[in-house]
Amino acid sequence: MADSDVDLFVIGAGSGGVRAARIASSYGARVMVAEEFRVGGTCVIRGCVPKKLLVYASRFSHEFEDAAGFGWSVPVAPTFSWPTLIANKDRELDRLEAAYVSTLERFKVEIVRARAVIEDAHTIRLSTGARVRAETILIATGGWPHMGPNIPGLEHVISSNEAFHLNELPQRIVVQGGGYIAVEFACIFAGLGSEVTLVYRGENILRGFDDDIREHLRSEMQSRGIRILCGHTVDAVDQAGDEYLTRLSDGTAIAADKVMFAIGRRPNIMGIGCEALKIECHEHGGIQVDDYSRTSVPNIYAVGDVTNRVNLTPVAIREGHAFADTVYGGKPTKVDHQNVPTAVFSEPELGVIGLTEAQARAQYDTVDVYKTSFRPMKATLSGRATRVFMKLLVDVESGRVVGCHIAGPDAGELIQVIGIAVRMGATKADFDATMAVHPTMAEELVTMRERAARYTRQAAAE
Repeated sequence: MADSDVDLFVIGAGSGGVRAARIASSYGARVMVAEEFRVGGTCVIRGCVPKKLLVYASRFSHEFEDAAGFGWSVPVAPTFSWPTLIANKDRELDRLEAAYVSTLERFKVEIVRARAVIEDAHTIRLSTGARVRAETILIATGGWPHMGPNIPGLEHVISSNEAFHLNELPQRIVVQGGGYIAVEFACIFAGLGSEVTLVYRGENILRGFDDDIREHLRSEMQSRGIRILCGHTVDAVDQAGDEYLTRLSDGTAIAADKVMFAIGRRPNIMGIGCEALKIECHEHGGIQVDDYSRTSVPNIYAVGDVTNRVNLTPVAIREGHAFADTVYGGKPTKVDHQNVPTAVFSEPELGVIGLTEAQARAQYDTVDVYKTSFRPMKATLSGRATRVFMKLLVDVESGRVVGCHIAGPDAGELIQVIGIAVRMGATKADFDATMAVHPTMAEELVTMRERAARYTRQAAAE
């Protein structure tokens, strides 16, 4: 387009948008990014990064308790300051945002602090009143907390966004939800000293995860004092002075200082122009894209959570990079959304990759299941009643490990490394032939020899 102001206009300066803008600019494209809130997006500002900082803070309470078994004594009982944690967290987010801005400026990407709305296939209207003409538009607006039906008292409920900015730590909190965010915040608040009740409508937390690891985590969370009520929903929230009465679907009520809903996130597409351009969305609400992240409008693309494919920060980054390689680098690149490792920063931590047992049994003719549960070495002196759980799923015909599920300390770190082996098609024999590092928790992954079960699809059908 000879009359375009920029080659690429990116809506949203989150993980996917920033990566796409930087790589596109490195190929010589003129790039502009619009961000109405803060550069860094959900992950940096109100998601992964601040949440992980709170996770670290919540685990110190266990460390203080465990230290006694190793000969340490703390003369004065440790005290915790929520305002100090939040202030330090905010300073770190300021630093990270400045780093993101500096990177974009170094790559000569123009940043516009404004809301952007697509008027037509090549025109973007900014909240400043300005209009920008672009040859290509990339939508990278991420997701937004879904608060569910408009129940009585919904105005009293906070989402994960507000949880990072509370003035004080709630002594009692009710969290509704059973996914990543709900489980992680339940563990954060419990570790920091709150009385936590987790309410979830399903039969067990973490729907979509392997059933064994779901049950293991639920048991561990309950042993740490978290009350988990499955098969329930919050029907109303009544304010009673300085507290709230959370009324559940079974007619009972729970008193709390805060009520938080973490029942899912939805693609953030409202009001950005998708309807006017008739950009196709799929049944789950995300923007429909092809293998190269192109929407139904040929020059408009979308990456990250707004597409509702695999809603993880590293996936958004990979999609943004692949988009830039495809459109500006002359290297058409598809993103493989299979075998994506992921972690849940609960207590204990989870790390998973590949298929669940149910999925493996449905996909392969014969599946071997290997699993182990043991007391971690650290707990032998600390006295903590906790167990590590590990599970490998193997396609018998090929010998390949098609699923790995870990619950225990640093499971997220472990699954990153295991993910490489699984994506490369490593077999159970490859795992077995690898020397163990002793004494470690991870050595169990290469020393598991006893098969817990073998499932044959034909036999199951008969």
